[in-house]
Amino acid sequence: MSSIFLRIYGGLLFTLVLVAVLSGISVTLINDHRLGEYREDMVRGTFRLVSESLQELPEQERQAWLDEWAYRVAIPFSVVTVDQSGLSKKALEHMDRSGVSVQMLDNSRALVSTRLDQNRLLQGCVLNISEQIINGTLSLLREKLLRYAPAEREQRLQALAVGSFSYPVHLLKEAQARLLPVQQEELRQGSMLMLLDEEGQSISMYTSLPDTGQLLRLGPLRLLNPYPFKLMISIGLFMLTSISLAIYILVRGMEKRLRRLERAATRFSRGDFDVRVSIGGTDSIGRLASAFNAMAGYIQRLLSLKKEMIRGVSHELRTPVARLRFGLDLIADAETSEEREKQLEGMDKDIEELDNLVDEFLTYANLEQSAPEIRYKRHDVDKVVAQVVSEYGRLQDRVDIEHIPCNVLNPRRFADVDRRYIHRAIQNLIGNACRYADSKVQVRFSSTQETCRVDVDDDGPGIAEEEWDRVFSAFSRLDDSRTRNTGGYGLGLSIVRRIMYWHNGRAMVSHSPMGGARFSLVWPRKQRR
Repeated sequence: MSSIFLRIYGGLLFTLVLVAVLSGISVTLINDHRLGEYREDMVRGTFRLVSESLQELPEQERQAWLDEWAYRVAIPFSVVTVDQSGLSKKALEHMDRSGVSVQMLDNSRALVSTRLDQNRLLQGCVLNISEQIINGTLSLLREKLLRYAPAEREQRLQALAVGSFSYPVHLLKEAQARLLPVQQEELRQGSMLMLLDEEGQSISMYTSLPDTGQLLRLGPLRLLNPYPFKLMISIGLFMLTSISLAIYILVRGMEKRLRRLERAATRFSRGDFDVRVSIGGTDSIGRLASAFNAMAGYIQRLLSLKKEMIRGVSHELRTPVARLRFGLDLIADAETSEEREKQLEGMDKDIEELDNLVDEFLTYANLEQSAPEIRYKRHDVDKVVAQVVSEYGRLQDRVDIEHIPCNVLNPRRFADVDRRYIHRAIQNLIGNACRYADSKVQVRFSSTQETCRVDVDDDGPGIAEEEWDRVFSAFSRLDDSRTRNTGGYGLGLSIVRRIMYWHNGRAMVSHSPMGGARFSLVWPRKQRR
């Protein structure tokens, strides 16, 4: 993503989706575990009562008793061996720890198992764990308590309840239950009564012991809430923590990149102009780092140019200024008007040289330091070449300058150029060739559908290949054959290079078929405006 905000929002959206999915999975797993424990808590007491009752009966009476109670509580009980039960080793270990094993056969039926002895299990298929099991438990408890004397029932009930029931089991007097007269009458007639509390969060089951008028109450039994307050608080805290961590990771990474950029800017402000920032990416910070690197390079180049220009100006101005000072001394000592005229003429040439030098410096500084005002127009470039050749032919006669006319169709001779700068570039190349040529210079223009090209050849000593890159550097002069005796300020070819840069082209040097150097200008015929 190229936008830092899209990156943050995308990261947060991904985090929200991920946390929502993980939270949903967590809630499902936790509720499955809670539901399993809830089912076990509901059936543990009932199956323990059945198991203990069976163990108290003689072996020959057990099946009849089991069939009777299976009918009364609508739970088909059976006694099976451990091998016949189909329970895994893990399920058997869990049953021994919790006292009961509940395996869901489908959405509404559960197979409940508990241990009778070492080799046998009591199993039953329960359709509705909540209501069916509570009714069965209440019936079993009442039947069991009626076997004991009224004075022993409370103690026996508490002994049965310990470790078997996850909900309260009590014997109450009718007055303690706070039931309506209609409800009390139903209990006296042998019915079972189920009451829901005012908040609808729990139920209580009542039945009556007919011989004493006492009430047996199971509960209150809290109904399973799949989304309890503590669970929701835990999930909420998990989501907030995850989102906060994601925000920290996102912002921390961006902060580190910004700090690297800040450190680089601080070092740059203290004079370390070689510092650069290595920050990748196409977002805002990455683009800012690229802009900083470009700015630092540009400023460094400007400072380097400033130093070069100061050195170059001081060096180039020294000779004509010295000649002017020397000329002034000679004028003061001249005895005749002819001598003074001769010295004045020489001083005029020195002033002209200074003027040309200043013009070169200003042109180079304008092209190098900032974007010049380029005005592209359609021009016949071959006519510009012919004009420059004609102008130079009138200025000197040492070298023969030949213009080889362009042989392409008339439309291809036209290109988008700034005539003033293209004229200057060709002029600098021809002037450079004339200084180093032995006797002849050739200039030609050619073009294709896409590009234009100007070649300037001379028959001079040429340029070694290892010097081709350096020849376009500012204030650069080559030794040996191209010495300072040929003149120039070392800026002409650098100006040509910058003119080509602003025309989206390039300046090149190579070997000429004439034996000297070939300087070439190549740029696109059509410019983006």
